[in-house]
Amino acid sequence: MLNAQQIEEFATQGFLKGEVILSNEEVDRLNHELDRVLAHQSEQEPVLTRNLLHASSGFNDALESTHPRDETVIQVVNIWMASAAFFGHVQNRRICEEVAQLTKSPTLRVWHDQIQYKPPKIGGPTYWHQDYPAWPVLQPADLVSAWVALDDAVIENGCMWMVPQSHRWGDVGAYLNTDGETYKPYLTDPTLAPEGVEMIPVPFEIQKGQVGYHHCLMWHGAYPNRSNRKRRAIAVHYMPGHIRYVPTGGHVMEPFIHVAPGEILSGDAFPIVYSGL
Repeated sequence: MLNAQQIEEFATQGFLKGEVILSNEEVDRLNHELDRVLAHQSEQEPVLTRNLLHASSGFNDALESTHPRDETVIQVVNIWMASAAFFGHVQNRRICEEVAQLTKSPTLRVWHDQIQYKPPKIGGPTYWHQDYPAWPVLQPADLVSAWVALDDAVIENGCMWMVPQSHRWGDVGAYLNTDGETYKPYLTDPTLAPEGVEMIPVPFEIQKGQVGYHHCLMWHGAYPNRSNRKRRAIAVHYMPGHIRYVPTGGHVMEPFIHVAPGEILSGDAFPIVYSGL
């Protein structure tokens, strides 16, 4: 469980490093499962598998079109549907308890999970973005993501970077951009930034098996992986129990939604993974 100081840090900064919650053996099992899914050896398929850099993601489409064809960020959405081991991971008791503390919610559901794998040498950047604008079927913006490193994620191999307190600046996803040379974030409309704030990213280095939490409005991005090391991670996006289906756009998970607009988002594709507090 998190202590009061950690909860306050998350509320203030928008992100928090948790502890190492998976053993090396548990991480190795998940990596083995990831290999099986990517090789189409699992009984079921995930919802989506793609190279994020060469598919329109809504982030920096002009930059995406200029990337070398071998530059890669492998994205897998809802690997839990293809792997019992990953389904067990999204229900990890420690993670779910701590997300429940951060969201102050007695109930958590899975919105979806997401693998991001940056191979050695050719791993591409993650453009600066907020998660929530990519989910135009959910309200309100109260989701928290649990990001677990399946390899050490350090500056050298493309760890995430965060802009502290940016989760407090609202939904600015349509204006958040990435400098093509420095990979630093900037707003195409600078007036949207609160007066006096500093948009200075800090590295979010995470050990293998360690969890990091971030708010769905947090600005985050990552540099390319030019090292000889892999950078694999599993992010699970958790919904507090009051999240509703309010479609204002489309999403790859929308075909799995079977509630009416305005209703609590629930169903088999969005399992309850925590009920407590």
